[in-house]
Amino acid sequence: MVLAEKVKKAGVVGAGGGGFPTHVKLAAKAAVVIANGAECEPLLHKDAAVMERQARAVVAGVRLTMEAVSAAEGVVALKAKNREAVGAVEAACKNTPVRVHILGDYYPAGDEYDLVYSVTGRLIPHGGIPIQVGVVVNNVETLANVAAAAEGQPVIQKTLTIAGAVKHPVTVTVPIGVTYRELVQAAGGFATEDPVLCLGGLMMGETTDNLDRPVVKTATGVVVLPRAHAVVQRKLKPARAQARIGKSACDQCRYCTEYCPRYLLGYAVEPHQVMRSLGFMGSGKDYWNELAAFCCACGLCTLYACPEGLFPKEACDSAKAEMRRQNLKPAGPAQFKPHPMREGRRVPIQTLMNKLGVKAYDAPAHWEAVTVSPEKVVLPLKQSAGAPCQAVVKAQDRVTAGQPIGQVPAGALGAVLHAPITGQVTLVTDDRIEISKAS
Repeated sequence: MVLAEKVKKAGVVGAGGGGFPTHVKLAAKAAVVIANGAECEPLLHKDAAVMERQARAVVAGVRLTMEAVSAAEGVVALKAKNREAVGAVEAACKNTPVRVHILGDYYPAGDEYDLVYSVTGRLIPHGGIPIQVGVVVNNVETLANVAAAAEGQPVIQKTLTIAGAVKHPVTVTVPIGVTYRELVQAAGGFATEDPVLCLGGLMMGETTDNLDRPVVKTATGVVVLPRAHAVVQRKLKPARAQARIGKSACDQCRYCTEYCPRYLLGYAVEPHQVMRSLGFMGSGKDYWNELAAFCCACGLCTLYACPEGLFPKEACDSAKAEMRRQNLKPAGPAQFKPHPMREGRRVPIQTLMNKLGVKAYDAPAHWEAVTVSPEKVVLPLKQSAGAPCQAVVKAQDRVTAGQPIGQVPAGALGAVLHAPITGQVTLVTDDRIEISKAS
């Protein structure tokens, strides 16, 4: 069986948050394979922990991917600050065609466009993907899962960080389907009476107070903050209020654009002009601006650059949603080049954490062998880009850990879902499967 088929059978998806089914990338042809270990979300340390503990598996995943796509060059990109991870990866790369590329501690160094340019000097076309410049990029945990898939092991566990307002920040490996409430218990419990979860991080993550959300294949970590924290208050502000504030207060200072990492790479992304569009829309009317089309939603403009505390990232989100609704597809200029001040405008993580007001929560959160044995797991049928799985089990069925329980519809993009624990199926709906632990 070829690697792509093994990876498809194992249900491997992008473990850095994107969730793109990995077997599709393995069917391409490329010159360079990059393992993305940049991990630039403040307070999260999942990728560093994976590289410290599974460096050989990561490098093995790179080499397998190189062979599958006929690449001559393999690179593991990670930050110099993660010294233990750097040492482990350098040791694993010895006498292999894989090299280490050291990155500075900036945000968002892990953005694919930024990473590909930093490692190869190649600029991905507007709205394009890395393969268009001969590059395949996968998260380091994804590549460890590729190596496991080659040995017949499906994806049934997830490594992620629990950080912020918890008593013991930690990185753990747990079965998919456990709840964030159970994870926080593994971190010693909450250190705030009114917790809000930033799933996936402070900058690009989803904000929720639902503690019973399940961990999925794309999870990278959770940052817990008090509801009264300024970042939470901004994220929970209704979209209509965000637009109203921007319409009345934006003075077109351009800081949002001048710090935008995509603009600094030369792409046609100008958040200040998207904010300008707010002033021309009728009250409550949908609007769009093509200068939002290639925004990567990193959040720097909203949470760092804007001196007035406005919401340019959210304005870009709204404009992109309206363009999708109208099926508008701006092409962007054919010729572009990085801004001469790009290096000087990079945002250090420490500076970003100061701005966010989370320095008090800055802890290593090293990996620990914490056992989380849930009585029940909740498994959404959609855990990747593309179509949701279709259940191939029914209530009352007995299942064993690693058994396929959800298959991708014929001809659709998606990823197989496996039982993370041995037990009995207690519920099957259109969107999830629940399994109770075997007694």
